[in-house]
Amino acid sequence: MDNSAMPSAGVGIVREYRKYKKTPLVRILGPSVIPILAFSQTMRRGDPFRWPMLILAVIFVLTLARLGLYMRRGRTLVGPDGITVRRALTERTRAWSAIYDIRAEPVPNAMSSARRWLAYLYDTEGRRLLLPHIDDWQLDNPPAEVAGLLAVGAPYRGMAWARRPEVEALIRQRAAHRRAWLWAVYGALIVFGCMTVLSIGLLFTSDGSPVVLLTMLVPLGSFVLFAALFHAGWKYLVPRDQREA
Repeated sequence: MDNSAMPSAGVGIVREYRKYKKTPLVRILGPSVIPILAFSQTMRRGDPFRWPMLILAVIFVLTLARLGLYMRRGRTLVGPDGITVRRALTERTRAWSAIYDIRAEPVPNAMSSARRWLAYLYDTEGRRLLLPHIDDWQLDNPPAEVAGLLAVGAPYRGMAWARRPEVEALIRQRAAHRRAWLWAVYGALIVFGCMTVLSIGLLFTSDGSPVVLLTMLVPLGSFVLFAALFHAGWKYLVPRDQREA
């Protein structure tokens, strides 16, 4: 029997998903090697990129700390009253009457060290909620586990798991807006890289370089601009697998 689906000792808990298997450190710390090396090289005394890199380093450390706390504290608790999601710092509960669907979704273009399957809860307003540890790091077959979870929840829900066009439309719209935010971040990172190269070039070709302006203010301004543009055209950002026929 899969340990992740074993009943919890808590009263009223039907299933509890938490971290059972050890996660190799390379999966968590591997992507951090390059940022750490870049930070160590730019934190030299008098380096004009010191403060921008220091701010990025603080954000990076906080992100790693949050990830570690999530892996330790994260839970998906399934009971007669609904599903409770416990994350790094917050906890949310959705009653069965407010749950529209539960889906195991493949991660597009996932790296070999990253999770390839994630499970999401969708409510009747089209919002989705990531279900901690219902993934291929902790489970051998996440889609089969989600199918079993739907069967477990059906009696408590009191109605069949049926697709509704109006909710599917909300799901598509919210997915497009999430992609808009993601693309805005990607665009800002590209601008940051270009401005960094420009700043380095100015250091060698002129008396100085407005590092803070080029590496911080310009990328932030580009993020706002990209976000506005992508959200305005969200209909073109609906994921291909969620588009209507």
